[in-house]
This record gives sequence, C-alpha cells and structure tokens, in this order.
Amino acid sequence: MRARLLLASIAVVLYAVDMVTKVLAVEHLDGEPDVPLVGDLLVLNLVRNPGAAFSTGTEYTVVLSCLAIVAVLVVLYLSLRVRSRLWAVALGALLAGVSGNLTDRILREPGPLRGHVIDFLMLPNWPVFNIADVCINVAAALILVQAFRGIRLDGTRVPDDEDEPAAQQQEPTS
Repeated sequence: MRARLLLASIAVVLYAVDMVTKVLAVEHLDGEPDVPLVGDLLVLNLVRNPGAAFSTGTEYTVVLSCLAIVAVLVVLYLSLRVRSRLWAVALGALLAGVSGNLTDRILREPGPLRGHVIDFLMLPNWPVFNIADVCINVAAALILVQAFRGIRLDGTRVPDDEDEPAAQQQEPTS
C-alpha cells in the first residue's frame, strides 16, 4: 500500500510540475528570444513539437497519442502489483511524464490527439525537451537499474536459476 501511495504521490507532483512549467513557458516565452539560464548550457526556448523525441514521427501524432494512452493504461495496471519503493518511484515518474505529454496532445492545438507538445528546455547539441521528458528518461533509467538488479515489481529478487537459460541449468549426464 505504501509503494502505491508513493507512486501516486510522485505521479501527481511531477505531473503538476510539468503542467505548470509548460503554462509558464507558453505565457513567458511565446514570441520571445531564447533566455539563457546557465549560460549556453541551459537555455529556455519555446518549441511546439508535433512528434516524439528528437521531433521524429511528426506525421504520426495520432498514433503517438494512442501509444501514450496504452502506456498510461499499462503503467496503471502494473501499479496494482508494485511493492518496491524504487519501482514505485520509476512508475510514478513514467506515469507523470507520459500523462504530461499526452495532456498536451489531447488539449493543445491543432486539436485532440493531434496537439503539439510544449518543449522549452534546451541543452547544447540536444533537442529541446520538457519536464515530462525528464521524467520519462529518469523512469527508464530506474527501470533498467531494477531489471539489472533482478528486482521484481513486488520487491522480490529474481532467483539466480531464472537468470540462466534452461540448457545451462542442467548438468551433463556423461
């Protein structure tokens, strides 16, 4: 129960941060020149992105929206099994990130499921991104850590014999 509460809390807080920062970005950056925050290392630059990461798939906005809906439903389903706090953090961040960008796709111009995602954070030699994108990437890293550690959603560890292929588990009888 605590892990699910942690997951929900993280999802709600990070989703709110993403939404507030996007509203502020549109309000203060629309039609304005770039705003350096940390010299040229971190710059505020408003971009309306119809595609996915790196502005790929701009012609598939509806498909990306449908995939995001499926991702939200999968995370909600998995959340029912979460007992590990690190998995809760990962899935909470993933839910916030996917939901944040999905909200843009549903509510922003040019229309439902075709809306452009608000991106506003720019690093050198990197595509412009937002807080939701950061959440998704942090979640991916935490999920990889848990997978490599062999920790399941319920917090139990995968037994060593499940890590090895079946052929290697059997001793030769010769």
